[in-house]
Amino acid sequence: MVQAKTKPILNIWTIATWSEFLDLVEDPAHAKAKVYYFDGLMKVETMGVGPAHASDNSILHIALTLFCALKGIPLKGLVNASFRQPGAKEAQPDLSYYLGERVAFAPKGSSIANLDEGPGPDLAVEIADSSLGDDLGRKRLLYEALGIPEYWVVDVGAAEIVAFAIADGGSRRIAVSQVLPGLGLSVLEAALEMARQQDDSQVTSWLMQQFQG
Repeated sequence: MVQAKTKPILNIWTIATWSEFLDLVEDPAHAKAKVYYFDGLMKVETMGVGPAHASDNSILHIALTLFCALKGIPLKGLVNASFRQPGAKEAQPDLSYYLGERVAFAPKGSSIANLDEGPGPDLAVEIADSSLGDDLGRKRLLYEALGIPEYWVVDVGAAEIVAFAIADGGSRRIAVSQVLPGLGLSVLEAALEMARQQDDSQVTSWLMQQFQG
């Protein structure tokens, strides 16, 4: 770890006070960066801009929306939304979802979601291009501490999803979603792999067959 400086080092966890973190978040220079705070450390992460990262993000959102639509599950998806526990923690997953009756608690407006005022999402997803180790490590601990029921890490290079069910401050690996019953991660991985060669409408058509089968 390194001590915070006026100009933070990108993509590295840096020792910082909560006040220093807020100063950074409010700096327009970092408006397009992803930011995290946990256990006295902050991280400023460059936003994923590569086509593979963007494609996985898009396909996964399509897949989850389609699954919920076909199964009659209420869903509210958010892209790059920040979730803050003031004075202690902040996370900014690539994708996050409120499901079922908890859709009513999804944050609205332009302010950062305050977890002291409402619940966090049921599912948080990080699309890992160059951040795989951190997404599986410190960020997983952050989502455990925030009490997000399920956390997925998408390995862009391998078209694989490492999923965790979170409870009682810890996590365990899962192959089938617990918050979206019946959704096997292997189907989503196959869709990510297909998207390397086929267009989104073809992948969506295939997903529809899988979810209706």
